[in-house]
Amino acid sequence: MVFGPVSSRRFGLSLGVDLSPFGKQCNFDCVYCELEPKKAQSKQTQSASLEHIIKSVQAKIAEGVKFDFITLTANGEPSMYEKLDELIQALQSIKKDKKLLILSNGTAVLDEAKFQALLALDVVKFSLDSAVQKTFLRVDKALKGIEVKTLIEKMSEFSKAFKGQLVMEVLVVQGLNDTKAEFEALNEAFLHIQPDRIDISTIDRPPAYAVKGVSEDKLSELSEYIRAFPCVIAKRHYIKEELDLSENELLKMLHLRPQSKQDIQMKLSLKSQKLLQNLVKEGKVYTQKLASMLFYRA
Repeated sequence: MVFGPVSSRRFGLSLGVDLSPFGKQCNFDCVYCELEPKKAQSKQTQSASLEHIIKSVQAKIAEGVKFDFITLTANGEPSMYEKLDELIQALQSIKKDKKLLILSNGTAVLDEAKFQALLALDVVKFSLDSAVQKTFLRVDKALKGIEVKTLIEKMSEFSKAFKGQLVMEVLVVQGLNDTKAEFEALNEAFLHIQPDRIDISTIDRPPAYAVKGVSEDKLSELSEYIRAFPCVIAKRHYIKEELDLSENELLKMLHLRPQSKQDIQMKLSLKSQKLLQNLVKEGKVYTQKLASMLFYRA
């Protein structure tokens, strides 16, 4: 199948379009990938036809299936699809009220034609697991010749040109990219790229290689080094905290880091949540929707 429904708390309901339905085709061989190990390749050797993809998506829209996003994904890297620009243009013409999203390792920005093709999307999500070349290669096992420094520079150029919303994702692997130094380097990279949102997660499915994820506490600790951007930590078990905060404490928290609606609901007592809504009405706090997630900022 080329498509399948995907439910995500980070993006709402999506219709996933698999651009490599025949097997793994990727210019990375990430250690945490749930697909079996396979040597990185520079281009797809098998691909679904453009006509079949478009007809499949049209059929789902016609059926009245509820979804917010048409998500370009793959058993590998979706931007390696040979007719990427034609596909995006065709989907734009039939999407109606849906938004177009790609889940990518970001290497499309290294190719000018693909760089330009992605500019027509509504939301782009790039992964960046390390800003340090040695660690980048250990975690992502990228195709020879891909330099993370160049990747970051081109992502920054893309961010400046892109009119949609840019989301970055870091997947943390125990013993590889789970240190203060790694996240301080990532913070510098993000300051240069200027994304709209950053997602931080860890391994939650059986990986291709003998690696492990980190704890939720560790994710929270590492996230403290990512400053100035709305940050989402993927948690499998949210613990209700019921914090009672004063107005000054709330404003200080939201100055330090924007909080998602889900964070607010899980962290704050009902009293503090009501206080927050009053601060919104007074204009001391504002809300911002980024790729279907609502954030509160001071």
